Amino acid sequence: MKTTLSVAIFVISYALIASEKVNKTIVAVLGCAAVLLLKLVTFEQAVGAVDFNVIFLLVGMMSSAYILSKTGFFEWIAVSVAKGAKGDPVRIMMALATVTAILSAFLDNVTTVVMMVPVTILITQLLEISPVPFVIMEVIASNIGGSATLIGDPPNMLIGSQSGLSFNDFLVNLAPVTLIVFIAFVMTATFWFRKKLVVNESVKAKVIEADPELAIVEKGNMIKALIVMGIMLVGFAFHGALGVKPGIIALGGGMLMLLVCGAESEETLMKVEWSVIFFVVGMFMMISALNVNGVIDWLGHKVLGFSGHNLFAVAVMVLWGSALITSIMDNIPFIIVTVPVIKQFVDYFATSLGLIDPSVIQMKVAEPLWWALALGTCLGGNGTLIGASVNIVAARISAKNGYPISFLKFTKYGSVFTLQAMIICTVYLWARYFR
Repeated sequence: MKTTLSVAIFVISYALIASEKVNKTIVAVLGCAAVLLLKLVTFEQAVGAVDFNVIFLLVGMMSSAYILSKTGFFEWIAVSVAKGAKGDPVRIMMALATVTAILSAFLDNVTTVVMMVPVTILITQLLEISPVPFVIMEVIASNIGGSATLIGDPPNMLIGSQSGLSFNDFLVNLAPVTLIVFIAFVMTATFWFRKKLVVNESVKAKVIEADPELAIVEKGNMIKALIVMGIMLVGFAFHGALGVKPGIIALGGGMLMLLVCGAESEETLMKVEWSVIFFVVGMFMMISALNVNGVIDWLGHKVLGFSGHNLFAVAVMVLWGSALITSIMDNIPFIIVTVPVIKQFVDYFATSLGLIDPSVIQMKVAEPLWWALALGTCLGGNGTLIGASVNIVAARISAKNGYPISFLKFTKYGSVFTLQAMIICTVYLWARYFR
């Protein structure tokens, strides 16, 4: 009975989240309340399932990105790259996409896009062309860049915290394939738009004459914020040796940045996406009922049976399956429910292969599965307009400025780049971990 009720509550909640008819945070919290009221999980078990390292990471990185955004840093970057591209629209598109990808690897990607899209629209207005392709390419680049590091995207934060993988582990294993995916993206996009985006020389001159320095609002605070961000990145790189969780480094760094930049604490904390925080907490608690009542174990056995108990087949199923599912549904609940399944796979293959040494199990079994999940979830978000939060946010900003992005328009581009990325990632997983 408890198992049936746990599944029913999860399925109904997931369906409501996917429909976007009801606020997803409300759904998650109500789902959490339901499993507690029906005693499908104890309060202690539900609270124990919440990963506060992830919560601290989200709050810290969101706070830091907001403080940095107030200095004019993002606008300065955008105008500088447009000017450096000499007003050529395709070069500007790829330059802005590159900057977005890099920033998204080290900052909250939603905040990055919130800052980059309005400036991009202004630049395209100077060029007298539609900003829609530019915005779509920036969103795709943001999801690609966010997949490269532990702190680039919430799914990676969840995976890193639950798997014990470090910032450096993500960088060493995911950055190479992410770079290949991004290079392929740039080449394809350049070929795609090379004849579609053309402007005359007089229009180009408007962008060339722009002064990036005018975009900087608080130069002193920008320098201070970047220094603190640098300290945070060093902390992430050495958090294993320091014995400090990444969430503590992010939260401490965010508060230090708030202090040295003299930012208003209430204003900064209000800009944290608390709806996302409560959504994550609610999902952790609700899905703990699936774990406690054996649903995760059952699901893991089904997948293993379907894959023929082959590790590479499981990794490919995780990669492509997560990409497909997260292209049409929110990736956070998918990650939270999938992480325990991956842990079950690790235990099964370690036992079947006769592996005992934890370091060998991590390298031979666990890592290929974790990387498959991370790549599929983050890059799968490019599949459709509703595949990731950053997609929806960018579309709303574009629509408010008079440039709506339809579901089909985004999917026309996003699906191609997602398919391309999945093929590259499949080859990468085989070549690096199974050859």
